[in-house]
Amino acid sequence: MPRSKRAKVVHLTKTQKKGKELTLRLYANIRECIPQYPYIYVFSVENMRNNHLKDVRSQLANDSRVFFGKTRVMAKALGDSPSTEPYPATSLLAAHLSGPCGLIFSERDPQSMLDYLSAFHPISYARAGTVASYSFTLPSGMLYTRGGEIPITEDVPLAHSLEPTLRKLGVPTRLEKGRVMLDEEFQVCKEGEVLGSGQTTLLKMFGVAMAEFGVEVRAWWVKETGTVEAVEGAEQVNIKGTNGKGVGDIEMGGEDGDLGTSDDEE
Repeated sequence: MPRSKRAKVVHLTKTQKKGKELTLRLYANIRECIPQYPYIYVFSVENMRNNHLKDVRSQLANDSRVFFGKTRVMAKALGDSPSTEPYPATSLLAAHLSGPCGLIFSERDPQSMLDYLSAFHPISYARAGTVASYSFTLPSGMLYTRGGEIPITEDVPLAHSLEPTLRKLGVPTRLEKGRVMLDEEFQVCKEGEVLGSGQTTLLKMFGVAMAEFGVEVRAWWVKETGTVEAVEGAEQVNIKGTNGKGVGDIEMGGEDGDLGTSDDEE
């Protein structure tokens, strides 16, 4: 048979990579923001969701700027030692950049920022690896869309088309006159249990959201005093930038000074 003209081979080597471009832009944007804001906050994220982080960005847009990118790029922009830091003590913030974290440049004082972030905890559906915050069990009898989470009078029966999916996920259901039936209770998860992909699918199917998004401040830098205050649990340690102690060298990837690619930047 003749070769189809629609079948085209796309060589990945010809695609344009934007990793270095985004990295340099992230680095330049952070350097540009340092002299413009009186406070810099290092924050960590729990149960990361892009839509919730976008909400934080939009709500802080009037007086703040949020960056969530590659940690070593942000650390390099803050300075990896007192000799390379753009402002006194900014390099001390680099020690707090690890894991899923970011930077907030803001005009808000620490108390105002802490109050805002502590009150922002939207709930979303859990993903595999999340710890169940409470136990969830499907009741016996006819299944409803919320799985017993709300009164039956306020709920509607589960669609019969979902019954094969439930059986594939291990729920011993059956159809009876177009209704999805469960002969005995079925425990989906236990409190404190690490959820698997099948469990999270079931929880989402019945509208059970267990993942709480949270932003926690690890440390902040004060431009006026040139100090960094670190927060570890309930303990707060004040670190002065004039002590001459750096945070160690942070290597830059690549021979030409490539900083690496950014995961998500403003």
